[in-house]
Amino acid sequence: MTARGRCACGNVHFRLETHPIVVHCCHCRWCQRESGTAFALNALIETDRVTVVEGTPERTDIPSASGRGQAVFRCPECQVALWSHFGGAGEKAAFVRVGTLDDPDACPPDVHIYVDSKQPWVVIPEGAEQFPAYYSGRDVVRIYGEEGAARWKVLRES
Repeated sequence: MTARGRCACGNVHFRLETHPIVVHCCHCRWCQRESGTAFALNALIETDRVTVVEGTPERTDIPSASGRGQAVFRCPECQVALWSHFGGAGEKAAFVRVGTLDDPDACPPDVHIYVDSKQPWVVIPEGAEQFPAYYSGRDVVRIYGEEGAARWKVLRES
């Protein structure tokens, strides 16, 4: 799988060279505030598997709930957030905003996190993987699958 994405004005285009490791639907209040909506949908992928095809995203360092901050990569023209690097995995992992993909339908959420703070009118599909806060390491293989868990392990150990 390769997927293409872009900002709103078309200044920055990028390509995912493979399918994401996992897609998080995060319902935490921090993501709600940052995105201005009910949740953030992020596709976790190795940064070296994200290729900028056109334009140059700019980095903006912002605070995060963890206190470790995050680097958000945006189009310098329209300021749309394209992906982030969070403190845990650092710059090795990109959390790509699924809504910036040309075909966002191709990346439905694998897991809903921080559902304790989701908006009460958001309905999570029956049977969907979900956690009150974040999940633990023992849940990774079940959520990510064997291949995704192996890719995540390589990222964490490198």
